[in-house]
Amino acid sequence: MQGHQRSSAFGSGVHRHLTETILPPLLLSKKHISTSPVRLLFLVAVLILGAFASTRLLESTSIAGNTPQNSILPTEVTHIDPPKVPIKNYPPKKFEIPPNCSAYNLTGTCPVNYYSKGFHVQDQDLPSSSPPMCPEYFRWIHEDLRPWRKTGITRDMVERANRTATFRLVILNGRAYVKSYTKAFQSRDTFTLWGILQLLRRYPGKLPDLDLMFDCVDWPVVAARLYRGPNAAAPPPLFRYCGTPSKLDIVFPDWSFWGWPEINIKPWESLLKELKEGNRRTKWMDREPFAYWKGNPNVAKIRVELLQCNVSEKQDWNARVYAQDWIQESQLGYKQSDLASQCTHRYKIYIEGSAWSVSEKYILACDSVTLVVKPRYYDFYTRGLMPVHHYWPIRNDDKCRSIKFAVDWGNSHKGKAQEIGKAASNFILEELKMDFVYDYQFHVLNEYAKLFKYKPTVPPGATELCAESMACLAEGLEKKFMMESMVKGPSDTSPCTMPPPYDPLIRQSLERRKVTVERQVEVWEKQSRGES
Repeated sequence: MQGHQRSSAFGSGVHRHLTETILPPLLLSKKHISTSPVRLLFLVAVLILGAFASTRLLESTSIAGNTPQNSILPTEVTHIDPPKVPIKNYPPKKFEIPPNCSAYNLTGTCPVNYYSKGFHVQDQDLPSSSPPMCPEYFRWIHEDLRPWRKTGITRDMVERANRTATFRLVILNGRAYVKSYTKAFQSRDTFTLWGILQLLRRYPGKLPDLDLMFDCVDWPVVAARLYRGPNAAAPPPLFRYCGTPSKLDIVFPDWSFWGWPEINIKPWESLLKELKEGNRRTKWMDREPFAYWKGNPNVAKIRVELLQCNVSEKQDWNARVYAQDWIQESQLGYKQSDLASQCTHRYKIYIEGSAWSVSEKYILACDSVTLVVKPRYYDFYTRGLMPVHHYWPIRNDDKCRSIKFAVDWGNSHKGKAQEIGKAASNFILEELKMDFVYDYQFHVLNEYAKLFKYKPTVPPGATELCAESMACLAEGLEKKFMMESMVKGPSDTSPCTMPPPYDPLIRQSLERRKVTVERQVEVWEKQSRGES
């Protein structure tokens, strides 16, 4: 009770401290106070100031610390920091733009704005770190475009390529317009155009205006010999899926990366996951110790010859070769053509058809040693492969004995054989993932557009293409694969960084190295047969 009265009289411990330290010299005696009015007034003023200071200190201490009154230190104000809230690194905001089929079915026209009004390319919250360097094979883009480095590309050059072109594609302000000349085999043209539309959805506003001719037939046609010499005309730029050293056609990713509905081959992104899972089912050492091939032999003489390498009562060339009847397969629902279930042999054979074959990427992805029968053609990524590192070279003029030697060598050098198979599948999984397929498209078109000497315009008879105009009208597997491979919205990363062109000496050295390795393998084959 006495403590309470003391507290009430003096207000607080702070006030008590002030009165005990400042006022004692003034409070010597009652007599002293009473005999000096001036001192009395001074005392009253000091008491008022002390009460004011005490009240302010009490308020600030109580607010800052929210502590009980009896815990306040007489000479110190306690400050408690607010609790720290953990900072979360939220991923960049994703923009998704689904196709508006209901609006397209009403108007029959592409949307005025492909992206919402709130989306702007410059507002994308892209990572601050630099994008990765593109794979080495991107360097070949510079080589493919070299014929036009000095002259540039004119409208006349482009229009001269329409002699064999399947379609003409113009991109203006991020919108695509196409003029068709002829229908391609199956859905090649459809899914090639679909793939380019997805590129525009992935990197909106980043591709410059351009104008190109595309030929969906396998065989390159722009002969280099016709455009040599100081007075020769510049060649017509023509895009297609494959090339040869003697032709100048510009290679481009093929349609099957977005799906091949006629033979039920899924889009690459989905299929790549299945192939990776298929590799885990059967370890390399537990696989059949033979070379496997399954395909349509009727498209090329070289494939018919391969059938002679199959096992028979008289001879075993270490090969297991099967003819594929695609008509029968379609009737059976493609139950025997599941690519992810065909990674069951230690060795798989790649052999071209009428030209290059899309099957190469599926074969290389299997962890098996890919036996490549000497090819005549290349596509956009295969120039990045090295013999005896990514694959084993097979002679095209002595296929059966060459295959037998390769299998015998691999079964005798299992560790090295597994390394070759793994190097190939790693290349496919890491350097041919869908991100890099889109980036290759982007860079080859971007570098191509830099060469233009004219402003592209929409040609007469062209129609606009968009996701709605293709996917909304599609049916069956075609529609299914389009929806599955559709880019949902803008990428939250920039395209990979384009590598510089090859130094001519380095490029020549790489080509000589490939030839040297192939010849060395031929020497080993002859030595195994006792030939000099």
